Amino acid sequence: MITTSIAKRYCGPPQSGNGGYSCGLLGKQIEGPSKVRLHVPPPLDSDLTIEKNADSWALKQGEQLIGTAIAAQLDMLPPQPPSLEQARAARKNYRGFGEHSFPHCFVCGTGREQGDGLRLFTGNISGEDMVACDWEPTADLLDSNGQVKVEFIWSALDCPSYFALNIPVDPDAICLLGEMTVSIDKPVPGDQPLIVYAWKRSIEGRKHYSAAALCTAQGEVLARAEQLWIRLNKSPY
Repeated sequence: MITTSIAKRYCGPPQSGNGGYSCGLLGKQIEGPSKVRLHVPPPLDSDLTIEKNADSWALKQGEQLIGTAIAAQLDMLPPQPPSLEQARAARKNYRGFGEHSFPHCFVCGTGREQGDGLRLFTGNISGEDMVACDWEPTADLLDSNGQVKVEFIWSALDCPSYFALNIPVDPDAICLLGEMTVSIDKPVPGDQPLIVYAWKRSIEGRKHYSAAALCTAQGEVLARAEQLWIRLNKSPY
């Protein structure tokens, strides 16, 4: 059993953990690609445990199941990434500047200062059905080898996939991350600019499917993800 907690810095909604970060805490227990399902919003600043079962891992608060992780396959091939120049220019198109459900989200919040949040402001790429931005990880996100820690790779792949869905902010409804499958194909270096990009897959009723990738400025894909977002007609927040 592993004991852990999700610090308030890593919030998504104000009262719960960012979905990608929370999934990453669990998914990194599995070597290779993994799929994490969130059952309830992950609590902040609370004592949590990560437990190994027969073929899965569980994140719990006491007896409350927060999330489960299993080994997975991810055969998805991402589209051609935008250039670094395109990704930087796309920031000005970020829809979150005009309306944002969670402006203090660790990953995509416009209310977070540089060096505190990731500030991944993914905007539309002109002429392409995707959103993107550049990312230069700060030193506190790196391990002793100078590579981005796993939970922050999951974080970076999370919110861009929501903005790829282009869902208008609705005061009477909300979309929350339900499931995330990630494959980290190569170490993610922390000493160079990176590109995060995401695209919509499909929408089936309340289920919204999207995907994202992380690559170098030269277009080498380092990590890939597929997401399931669930639309709730009543916000839990």
